Amino acid sequence: MFIVFLKFIICIAAIFYCGKRVARYGDAIAEKTGLGGLWIGVILVSVATSLPELFTGVGSTVFVNAPNLTVGNLFGANTYNLVNIATLDFLNKGAPLLSSVSTGQLLTAVLSLIPLLIAATGIFLNQGISQVAFANVSLYSVLILVSYIISTRIIFKFEKKQQTIKELNKEEKILFKYDNISLKTACIRYGLAALAIAGAGIWLAYIGDDLARLLNLGQNFIGSLFLGFATTLPEITVSVAALRLGAKELAVANMVGSNLFNVTIIFLNDVLYRKAPIFTVLTQQHIFTAFIVILMTIIVIAALILKPKKKTIFGISGYAIALVVIFAIGAYINFILGTK
Repeated sequence: MFIVFLKFIICIAAIFYCGKRVARYGDAIAEKTGLGGLWIGVILVSVATSLPELFTGVGSTVFVNAPNLTVGNLFGANTYNLVNIATLDFLNKGAPLLSSVSTGQLLTAVLSLIPLLIAATGIFLNQGISQVAFANVSLYSVLILVSYIISTRIIFKFEKKQQTIKELNKEEKILFKYDNISLKTACIRYGLAALAIAGAGIWLAYIGDDLARLLNLGQNFIGSLFLGFATTLPEITVSVAALRLGAKELAVANMVGSNLFNVTIIFLNDVLYRKAPIFTVLTQQHIFTAFIVILMTIIVIAALILKPKKKTIFGISGYAIALVVIFAIGAYINFILGTK
């Protein structure tokens, strides 16, 4: 068992290091090619920092034959991203963090619920109704992909007319200055870091499967708690760095944007899982984790709407406390379900 945990720690370290480099050089590519603004925070950075989830999913589905592990990881990663907003709130000096970001974050948070609700519905109906599939790919997976494409277009069109894009462009000038790095160098380093993450992600899938067997816990629990933690390290690292430089919009956009992208990874996993449409083999326990993500997202949405003015005496906002409490309760119940 010690060897398995040692492998897990080494894999975490590799993902942490390479995840930061992927985000850094992804930003450099965006700067060199003229991409920027909204796409830096919601699209490019969030996708770059979600590469561990992507490749862990590929490893779980293709090599380990454990689709429940990958879906548990994706939903679990979303809970970590949301509880990390509480961490960012604690680190943010002065007013509550979500009170000082734009309404564009609200739109992204609301839209992130759509693919999640589609996935939860597909899991709920996977045993009671025969699956509609195209080339062995579930209709739910296709709808998830379509919802992501439509959501990103809605966000882009909305932000073109809003103040958020001005704020993000301003933050981009603070954060992303890569005069000493050429586009070719950035692309090579991005590719190498992404390749390293691919290897670490596939390895993490094997480690997760070993942990599930050794600890006698379900793949859902291992995926949502252990792998979810490991694969979200790049997100929290990049967001904390952004917050320290005063880039609040980017810090929050990275977290919320990652949640929007993560569920979309199910589509790729379904394409790669050739035995059957992936929703036919997923266990019902994932619905509970999806419910936790939905509940935590609603709290974030409420905070973005209400914009509380003060933090509690603990130096953290009320909504942040609620996020931590729900996350802890969800993890405990998932543990109980995983031992049955």
